[in-house]
Amino acid sequence: QVQLVESGGGLVQAGGSLRLSCAASGGTFNTYFGWFRQARGKEREFLAAIRWFDSNTYYLDSVKGRFTISRDNARNTVYLEMNNLKPDDTAVYYCAAGYSRTYYSTTAYNYWGQGTQVTVSS
Repeated sequence: QVQLVESGGGLVQAGGSLRLSCAASGGTFNTYFGWFRQARGKEREFLAAIRWFDSNTYYLDSVKGRFTISRDNARNTVYLEMNNLKPDDTAVYYCAAGYSRTYYSTTAYNYWGQGTQVTVSS
């Protein structure tokens, strides 16, 4: 059983940065952690994932170079650093944990955080 608690969302101006955190408790070995977002009226969208045991990372092409996923072993925490934010990045951001290699799909994840709102003003 894995519990996930996100933090770090908020209101930021376009061009600004935010770092989201996802604190995990429970098993982490051989686990994928992913970040998704869901804008109002849209489907939940994959952004990035990291494989816990070797830190391999995977990204949606459109956020490569702006978003960075990382982990801190000692804190059992996964981060999403977001730079050069745009109004289109406004959404609720979720972290998730799962065991499947299809890291880009919501169905690969068994555990989800409660979500954190990110709002980017123009």
